[in-house]
Amino acid sequence: MKPRQPIVQFLIAGVQKGGTTALADYLRQHPALFIPTLKELHFFDDETLNWQQHQELYSDYHAQFHGAPAGSRWGEATPIYSYWWPAIARIWGYNPAMRLILCLRNPVERAYSHWAMETGRQWEAMPFPEAIASEEQRCRIALPHQHRVFSYVSRGFYSEQLRRLWSFFPREQTLILRQEQLLDDPSETLRCVHHFLGVDNLPPTAALRANSGSYTSPMDPATRAQLQELFNPEINQLEQLLGWDLSQWRAACC
Repeated sequence: MKPRQPIVQFLIAGVQKGGTTALADYLRQHPALFIPTLKELHFFDDETLNWQQHQELYSDYHAQFHGAPAGSRWGEATPIYSYWWPAIARIWGYNPAMRLILCLRNPVERAYSHWAMETGRQWEAMPFPEAIASEEQRCRIALPHQHRVFSYVSRGFYSEQLRRLWSFFPREQTLILRQEQLLDDPSETLRCVHHFLGVDNLPPTAALRANSGSYTSPMDPATRAQLQELFNPEINQLEQLLGWDLSQWRAACC
């Protein structure tokens, strides 16, 4: 049965390779917040269950928060939620008052970092140029769902994810950050996050840079130029949606 008072109150819902691990680690330092040690619970993107079964398993989901201090606000970080088509509707069905945080990254750099991660896991054998060239074809094998591994480019179209998010949740229940903010000024970024979550501000004890990927070689200029041309209209949309200046994303390099 669906609980009358949902327990999980906030989610770090995106994006993969956008600084979500570091953000979750920062928030674990706050005594009024509780995030399970297991970073990605993957409850709302679990396609092995139908939605009725998801609702029946809320108690299993809540069991992940065993040991949380009394009165703490519960949250979790699963960065695929913003990308996964059915997840936002399921989150709304669970808790319409949920507060959602997204940490966005330059989509060109995010795609390369994603590929490097999958290559390191040995889930990807193709060189990056070939992987993005064949992405559309390879991702069809996952239909009617999205592909969890080979979605290097498609995950970078954030405006679609934001519009889906805002079709269910009012903007005031969402906080959209940039990865650069967390890296360059974690104290100010956390002040904004703590305010958004309704807890006292607690400056970080030390700067964190979790899961900072290392590349055996930089992205080749031709591939970078190809992706930059592809994503420039998306970057323009994000500037209009969020009121941001993203000129840095047009000039950034790996």
